[in-house]
Amino acid sequence: MNSHTFEIAGNRLEALPSGALWWPDQRLLAVADLHLGKAERLARQGGSLLPPYETIETLDRLEAELSAFAPRSVVLVGDSFDDLGAADALPEDIADRLARMAAGRRWIWIAGNHDPGPVDLPGTYLAEHRLEGLVFRHIADPGRAPDVSGHFHPKARLWLRGQSIRRPCFLIDENHVILPAFGTYTGGLRIDDPAFDRIVAQDAVAVLTGKRAIALPRTAAMA
Repeated sequence: MNSHTFEIAGNRLEALPSGALWWPDQRLLAVADLHLGKAERLARQGGSLLPPYETIETLDRLEAELSAFAPRSVVLVGDSFDDLGAADALPEDIADRLARMAAGRRWIWIAGNHDPGPVDLPGTYLAEHRLEGLVFRHIADPGRAPDVSGHFHPKARLWLRGQSIRRPCFLIDENHVILPAFGTYTGGLRIDDPAFDRIVAQDAVAVLTGKRAIALPRTAAMA
């Protein structure tokens, strides 16, 4: 298989090459940090002008995972929109597309620091989602583990044939799963950043995304 299977809180989960998380027993798919509408938000605030295609590309990749796994539930683990203005400014065809994607399944929007308020789209808006001993929240809480989170956009480095390759990655230990950013134009934070030391153990596993999920010890992926 191209995914990386692991256990947390007695549940078997799969880190997918795309950066999505799959929970087979619950038929649940989770993604974090789509940051839909980032190009629109930057243009609105007078920042860098980026091609306005990142939302379509992100939704294309998400829709591919929905087609592949047919989940009963989808959890979007915060910062689904680059800000609430971006959510309000979604073109009608994009809003309609999200509605079609949500139809027939439970669709949960988790509050993020970029999108802290409810959005006018189909689905349920929650601060956290609890299921079978796991909590889905946007920012990991070391004092309230185990949890599945996003926010930090972790990135790791892999040496391949003498070349350094940087990829978004999952960070996984016995108490936390930090998802990579699923959205286009999202950037990332190196996993040797001290911010991660306050959350995951030194022996955490980094699972790099790409054509297949590559699992490495966090310390090896920091080299």
